Amino acid sequence: MKKNFITCVSFLSIMSLFSCSSEKEFNRWGDKLTQYVVEEYMPAKDYIWNWNEAVFLKSAVVRCENNMDKDYLFPYIQTAVDSTFGDANGHHPNAVISGLGLAYLAQTTGESRYKDKAYEIFEQYKNIPRATNGGVSHREEVIELWDDTVYMVGEFLMQMYKLTGNKEFLLEAISQLKKHAEKLEDPETGLWYHGWDNDTIPSQDPCCQPGWAENPNRRNNEFWGRGNGWILMTLVDLMELLPENDENYPYLEASLTQKLNTLYPLQDEKTGHWYQLPIYPGEEGNFIESSSTAMYAYAAAKGIALGILPADKYMPMIDRAYAGLEANSLQPVGKYLKMKNICDGTCIGDKDYYYNRGIVNERAYAFGIAAMFYDQYHQPTAK
Repeated sequence: MKKNFITCVSFLSIMSLFSCSSEKEFNRWGDKLTQYVVEEYMPAKDYIWNWNEAVFLKSAVVRCENNMDKDYLFPYIQTAVDSTFGDANGHHPNAVISGLGLAYLAQTTGESRYKDKAYEIFEQYKNIPRATNGGVSHREEVIELWDDTVYMVGEFLMQMYKLTGNKEFLLEAISQLKKHAEKLEDPETGLWYHGWDNDTIPSQDPCCQPGWAENPNRRNNEFWGRGNGWILMTLVDLMELLPENDENYPYLEASLTQKLNTLYPLQDEKTGHWYQLPIYPGEEGNFIESSSTAMYAYAAAKGIALGILPADKYMPMIDRAYAGLEANSLQPVGKYLKMKNICDGTCIGDKDYYYNRGIVNERAYAFGIAAMFYDQYHQPTAK
């Protein structure tokens, strides 16, 4: 009788745990964003081999690597990659990043077709046009360095390192970071300008503002919010994979610290957000931007987890961003959540150009970035 009573109590306790866990999962806003993309906004069969979609794919891979919702997200990753297998290529930086899904599946399934295709993308990546300093060009018809490129190629190279253990992939990612920094980084603030032109051939891209590079420095004059977010995320993701005694570690650490020290006082205290152009907070025409906010907070939270940044200094900033996103940039849609206050895909121009970019409510990259920040916020584990 006693044994039966204990069994009954144990069964009820287990059922209670499952019930609480299910309710907790349903109320996690990071999960609700992810579920919205998977089930409504971008089902796996609708995946496109492009950077926008690939940033969300990256967030799904990270969750699976951390054993979070793997039974839910692994089939999504595999279907997304399989459905675009024929389109898979590495001819442009914006295409290269989707290759991280191939590298992840090669590592987890052992199927040679994924590994072979991932290496094919790497070979195509090596043939992308280069600037005179070796930086990967964002364009084919003209040679330009964009800060976006560092993340788009870097995350693929990091996933290839995880697949192979070959440090040359990491060194290539670091090399591209440094070569882009040479032309785009402001030494006083650590922030990056959006783009640099390696030639005098005008780009015919209608997305960019005509003449943006017609100045002695051959670059634009603004620090775009999300552009700097790409760099911050790349920095901490690289440091996660490198031993602290690696010769590149001090450079990456100093770069991260300088950028965050510049950005910290620019955070809007009321909303917890940073602005589209972060060095002009509150200026007429400028607007709070959710994707860059999640990026900066992700980098800071991961910096703390890696033991690089002091928690007592940066947690107030991170907490404000977390609460600010929750209060100002999450929008219910049925049982799900979606993001708002997102700057649409952006090319290069002057201040007014950035102020007049569209503000949208749904983009796969923003969902992925926010989900990665959410997960990092709830995983304060030191390296």
